[in-house]
Amino acid sequence: MAVIHGHRAPSTSDTTLFHDVAETGLTGRAVAVLRIAFGLTFLWAFADKLLALGFHTGYDDTGTLDRFGDAAWIHGGSPTNGFLAFGADGPFQGFYNSIAGAAWADALFMLGLLGIGIGLTFGVGLRLAAGAGVVLYLMMWSVALPPETNPVLDDHILGALTLIVLALLNAGDTWGLSARLSRTHLVQRYPVLR
Repeated sequence: MAVIHGHRAPSTSDTTLFHDVAETGLTGRAVAVLRIAFGLTFLWAFADKLLALGFHTGYDDTGTLDRFGDAAWIHGGSPTNGFLAFGADGPFQGFYNSIAGAAWADALFMLGLLGIGIGLTFGVGLRLAAGAGVVLYLMMWSVALPPETNPVLDDHILGALTLIVLALLNAGDTWGLSARLSRTHLVQRYPVLR
């Protein structure tokens, strides 16, 4: 077994054992539940912004709830405007204020929420979904710096770290489509699609 800078390099048996623990039994199911829960949060955010369901989107300036109203993306509302125009603070405030409500930013944000949510919920394309989720979480973290309750960490950083772990554990194999799709020629040729 090779030793690199005082650390033992993982052998095939080490990674197999780690992989087996993550994909079987209670651990595999717990990781699958975590993956699905994260996926559903992204899908819910997409649905709420798409339709203004009133759980974060759909309130007018007076605080009155208008479900399926003007705040809904399908009715011309902007899913990025409020957060980026009024919630941005810190070193990137000018950048985020400048893209608040831009059609391309709204479209990318909504496609990101939908794609990440589908990937995590159904365990398909998990590596791509997790990578996109990490980028989205880090961007959302950087909107308001420093975070309110900690000089560095907040739920966005914890979410990004969780998505990295889910991807490393191949969390889409349990209760997801990843294991089945990993046997296809396309995914074997391009493992990032797993």
